[in-house]
Amino acid sequence: MTAQNSATARTRIAVTGHKTTPGGSRGGTALGGTALAGLGVAAFSLTFPATHWALTGFGPWTAATVRGVLAAAVAGVCLAVARVPVPQRRHWAGLAVVTAGVVLGFPLLTTLALRTTGTSHAAVVVGALPLVTAAFAAVRTGARPSPLFWTAAVAGGAVVVGFALWQGGGAPTSGDLFLFASLVVCAAGYVEGGRLASVMPGWQVIGWALVAALPLTVPAALVSLTAEPVHADVRAVAGLVWVSLVSQFLGLMVWYRGMAAIGVARASQLQLAQPLLTLVWAAALLGEDLGALTAPAAVAVLVCVAVTQRARS
Repeated sequence: MTAQNSATARTRIAVTGHKTTPGGSRGGTALGGTALAGLGVAAFSLTFPATHWALTGFGPWTAATVRGVLAAAVAGVCLAVARVPVPQRRHWAGLAVVTAGVVLGFPLLTTLALRTTGTSHAAVVVGALPLVTAAFAAVRTGARPSPLFWTAAVAGGAVVVGFALWQGGGAPTSGDLFLFASLVVCAAGYVEGGRLASVMPGWQVIGWALVAALPLTVPAALVSLTAEPVHADVRAVAGLVWVSLVSQFLGLMVWYRGMAAIGVARASQLQLAQPLLTLVWAAALLGEDLGALTAPAAVAVLVCVAVTQRARS
């Protein structure tokens, strides 16, 4: 196999998840990839409640920028200890997209949205992320999921959007513009990260993206700390630590590895369960009222997840 064919094959694996081991079996790879992606979703499901906690003691710009700096510090130490070489120049453009979308855009936009939007509402709006990610993957990589896959994905997206509109009283909230913008930038970062995770470990993808953002996040964090009031308590610090170390680094590490194993479009559908998990945390940790449609919406979304996982590309 030539170097060009090898690179093409790795990219196809990242998109479709059709990776065959020397023994001819890909069941173990798919199961492990699904488990890793699911673990990432579980970590992400606590991001909005943790951000809500962080905002009780820090301003939105402080929370978003300090989060990036702390995560980059941990990632930089890991990269240095492992003596990971700087990525090849051909991967820099992809890493820039991951940096702009996942490290800078999504945290800032969602944090700004959570100033005026409830955690539950934000969770169900961002529940449309899997559909946006699958669309980006199809355009970016040429993947063509089956009609059944798209039907289930659209149905799942319709459920979460409908749930969001119901919770918002039938109209978008002021924070929805931030949330909708965050869907676009995050989906682009997920697709590029999943593609890069086929040629380098997932933790290195997010690690280098975090380090690359330091020239922006460090000065922004310093300015924010002086411009915004800080009333840090245990809850605010705990929330900031979670979004910094788990949501921004450890969760993305396993998420990208999972996407590399089972494919960007299919792994993204696991996130349909994320809003429901976040709603559980919102009720348990923040005392938010979930409403009467939560259980039916949860069942409908989980059914869509099951269908997309079984649908073949």
